[in-house]
Amino acid sequence: MAKQILSRAEHVDYVLRRSGQRFAVRLELLAKETQRETKLDAEAVTTFAEIAHQITQTGAFFIALGAGAREYEDFLQSWHDRYPREVGIYKGYAGEPLAHQIEAGADMFLMPSLYEPCGLNQMYSMRYGTVPIVRATGGLDDTVQNYEETSGRGNGFKFQEYRSSALLDKIREALYFYGKPKAWQQIQRNGMMMDNSWSAAAQKYIEIYKELGKL
Repeated sequence: MAKQILSRAEHVDYVLRRSGQRFAVRLELLAKETQRETKLDAEAVTTFAEIAHQITQTGAFFIALGAGAREYEDFLQSWHDRYPREVGIYKGYAGEPLAHQIEAGADMFLMPSLYEPCGLNQMYSMRYGTVPIVRATGGLDDTVQNYEETSGRGNGFKFQEYRSSALLDKIREALYFYGKPKAWQQIQRNGMMMDNSWSAAAQKYIEIYKELGKL
């Protein structure tokens, strides 16, 4: 665990250089990957655009990678133009290595999907010790458990309603716990210990069939 977390500095440095950033390496990173196959409507763009300024004001840096709807790319470009030090973007297909460099180098991975049948990126992120912030839908709801400080359980942060204010609240909540190293490391460990393998999934199906067999 310690070795993997410490090596993140190398990933962060690489990611910042690739995204055109020239500031010193810091850890307040939020990553968001857009995927070509994801259908992004105007509502999704508006939802995120409404809180873009507030996200920047938290002191976090934001890196986006990928290609998608034109209006979404234009929004990211305009956000970068306004905050060139805080916002880094890489438009287009850059291959799996850079995508994983971002996920490994970031402290948080932002995936506020309107819908998500499965979702792999939140699982990749947790393996790297990168804490996901997601909306509770589909596979994101299945794989991410909201962190509870009293019990120490949870591997990320998730919100229910598809509203910009709900997303912003979760980002601020995550940043609050980021400032508490012991709690943050617990969240990282919880995520890294998640078993999302096919073996684990198959076992769950077996248990379901056994229960059905009792009916």
